[in-house]
Amino acid sequence: MNPTADVVVVGGGVVGASAAYHLAAAGVGRVVLLERAPTLGAGSTGACAGGFRHQFSSEVNIRLSQASIPMIVGFQEQHGLPLDVWRDGYLFVVRGEELWSGFVRSAELQRSLGVDVRLVTAAEAAEIVPGLATRDVRGATFCPDDGIADPSGLTHGYATSARRAGAEIRTGVAVRAVRVGRGRVLGVTTPEGAIDAPVVVNAAGPWAGVLAGTAGVELPLEPVPRNVVVTGPFPGRPERRTLVIDAATSFYLHREGAGALMGMGDEEERSSFDAVPDERFIAERIVPTALGVFPPLAEAGIERTWAGLYEMTPDRHPIIGEAPGVVGFVLANGFSGHGFQHAPVVGRLVAEIVTEGRARSVDVSSLGLERFSTGELVREANVV
Repeated sequence: MNPTADVVVVGGGVVGASAAYHLAAAGVGRVVLLERAPTLGAGSTGACAGGFRHQFSSEVNIRLSQASIPMIVGFQEQHGLPLDVWRDGYLFVVRGEELWSGFVRSAELQRSLGVDVRLVTAAEAAEIVPGLATRDVRGATFCPDDGIADPSGLTHGYATSARRAGAEIRTGVAVRAVRVGRGRVLGVTTPEGAIDAPVVVNAAGPWAGVLAGTAGVELPLEPVPRNVVVTGPFPGRPERRTLVIDAATSFYLHREGAGALMGMGDEEERSSFDAVPDERFIAERIVPTALGVFPPLAEAGIERTWAGLYEMTPDRHPIIGEAPGVVGFVLANGFSGHGFQHAPVVGRLVAEIVTEGRARSVDVSSLGLERFSTGELVREANVV
């Protein structure tokens, strides 16, 4: 291994791959991405549902989506690499007057920023997704510009573009520590030896806190397992790939092949690195909720299950920017389930921070690590 680099990116998920590409394309010098798994996208990226949406409750998340989604939709044209993208919208189904009031306020914010989000009735929601149970639905919000893309395709696409731009990508190489001296990054240590570098980008996903700790930086994020279920074929499956979210439970589903992909959070979620499917939770919580939201699933069989890790921050917003007190340690962490869809623009922002000293494409000054010490948190209500 070459012992020097200009930038080391730690983590080979979609955020790390995007950062490596944008850094190399910006001409920062020798960019090295290190991923401890044998393949890229083997962690949270490979376990995610691949959704992208504008329907957030905070302005900064909406603006990140507005900058990032065109990069997903236009990826194939820009990079000349294939990427499967379906734009059939997100449908948030809302039960209860108080919850509905919050979604109406969010929709007003979204529309004020130029998002084509629509308030629809229960009957209209059933027309968008036939088979949807709507007996107690107060209303729904729908944005036709939301959709789904292939996480593996985007990750490997950025990795290919990064290599074309001169970046080096090494898999099967774990970073043991970020080396720091006199308040400045010196490089990283690995089982294959040390790499000297003045800049290290932390894109380690759920393990970002562990990595940051080696540099003396405390990140307020925790890994949270989330279960995903894919069914076999069944009559009444959704014809389109509209991603349906039951707002009260966070249950979601969309068509996947001849069946459906679905999952949901848990109000009693635990912090753990154990990415093993919780079959009891699936049987006792996900399946009954699924039948209540989309009754045609009663005729579907479970084909496969898996679990992935969300990297959750207290305010459900990412941490983007240079770590206070450690020059050259750039953070891109804590996406709270939204990392895939924001990865394209986050990679660009990382490159801007490294080359220009600040993020320019989107104002993410509110997303620095220091907000947790000052108490200036930015809350996101629409976490799926």
